[in-house]
Amino acid sequence: MQSQDPGPSGKSPAVDSPLTWVTLPAAPVPAAAAAHTLEGVALLPLIDSAVLDELEDELAGSGLAQRFARDYAAMWDLRLARLGTAVDSEDEASALDAVISLKISSAMVGGVRLARLAELLEDLIRQGDFVQGQAMMAGVAQDGARTVSELQSTYILEKG
Repeated sequence: MQSQDPGPSGKSPAVDSPLTWVTLPAAPVPAAAAAHTLEGVALLPLIDSAVLDELEDELAGSGLAQRFARDYAAMWDLRLARLGTAVDSEDEASALDAVISLKISSAMVGGVRLARLAELLEDLIRQGDFVQGQAMMAGVAQDGARTVSELQSTYILEKG
């Protein structure tokens, strides 16, 4: 089941293929273009449950996918704090480590919106634009909390 969170625009994302209409940039996004790109991110679903269903199938229903999702949710506050500290202190190496970890783990649990936000934040960090990165952190925190909440209600509790 995909999230049909309409985001701030009130428009629902495409149900069948939430990522087919989103083009990921090949090169880092300039800071001025980041805001425009963020508009498209808000249209992405918080969770694409098909990702976890596929992981569960690949692991032969062993319960590892559910444990991964549970661990992801449990680690959210620590991940956010680590990323926020690194971005606030403009520590590029630590910020990249934290944001790449967030991007990959979010993608693995089907958190497509948060994974995309993390990708945009990664681009800003690589450009050394910590001012824009710090401005993005409120959105990362909000969408991260919403992702964890939806993951818990639609997958962890449902499958547990």
